[in-house]
Amino acid sequence: MSDDLAGRLVAVLDLDGVTDKAGLMDRAARALALPDWFGRNWDALADSLADPSVWPRGAAERGLLLVVRGWRAFAEGRPGEWRTAEDVFAEAADRTPALTVALILGGSS
Repeated sequence: MSDDLAGRLVAVLDLDGVTDKAGLMDRAARALALPDWFGRNWDALADSLADPSVWPRGAAERGLLLVVRGWRAFAEGRPGEWRTAEDVFAEAADRTPALTVALILGGSS
């Protein structure tokens, strides 16, 4: 692990079994402990990922590493939505240096 990732809070977004956007949004809300008012749409996810004030406790100070696993079935079943999700992850990481998003290629365990 590089020094710029050391010490970051790790949140795991497990998409295993997720078959639609609503499921992805629900899992993201849980993984990131987002507030009840989280809008469960792409813009709301992008804003939440780029806003350290809504990240889990301690992440704003330490930085956040969002590990996305179990995503391949979703990507294959919903390629358009997955492209949007990838764009949201990339844009948020570009806007917020304290955020790193890692897509895990192995299994979800």
